[in-house]
Amino acid sequence: MFYSLRGVVRHTEPGFAVIDCGGVGFKCQTTRYTLSHLPAVGETATLYTHLNVREDALVLFGFADQEELNCFKLLITVTGVGPKAALAILSELSPSRFALCVASGDSKTITRAQGVGNKLAQRIVLELKDKLSANLAANTDGFPPPPAADASGNAAEAVAALTVLGFSAPQASAAVAKLDGALPVEELVVQALRSLGSA
Repeated sequence: MFYSLRGVVRHTEPGFAVIDCGGVGFKCQTTRYTLSHLPAVGETATLYTHLNVREDALVLFGFADQEELNCFKLLITVTGVGPKAALAILSELSPSRFALCVASGDSKTITRAQGVGNKLAQRIVLELKDKLSANLAANTDGFPPPPAADASGNAAEAVAALTVLGFSAPQASAAVAKLDGALPVEELVVQALRSLGSA
């Protein structure tokens, strides 16, 4: 229903921000990551949104960028992960770090989020890795494979992480192909995100 909100930041507290759009203050549940990227109260900001409809409430979630919104939407598709757990995870991990955890099978790092135990973290990695594999398979027809990677598969992991963030496999492969495959995975993701953002 709402794609994004652009307006004046009226108030922030841990867990939410209020964005004033034409005199209406929208309370957006959000993460520490997004709160840290918002400008000061009184300045203009844009949040990418997701509306959660429940029997007893309409809850609006807002995110600093589309990558974080994509991660949130992916997380709430996992069995046992509701909006509260998804916000906790994305408060602890940036979108690129979360994507790396999924791509590399690192469930332990996800357990740093409040209220997320081993079993839930493992389920998140398992379910999202399966979705990632399906997405890669569906999007690589007629497109060259990901760039050659070093022995640790850094370039392939970076492509997988970018796909978790919502980029298509061809976009991710093309961005990573321009970089040095010997770089650490996180650096590959960060540099690829910069190039994709400026494209």
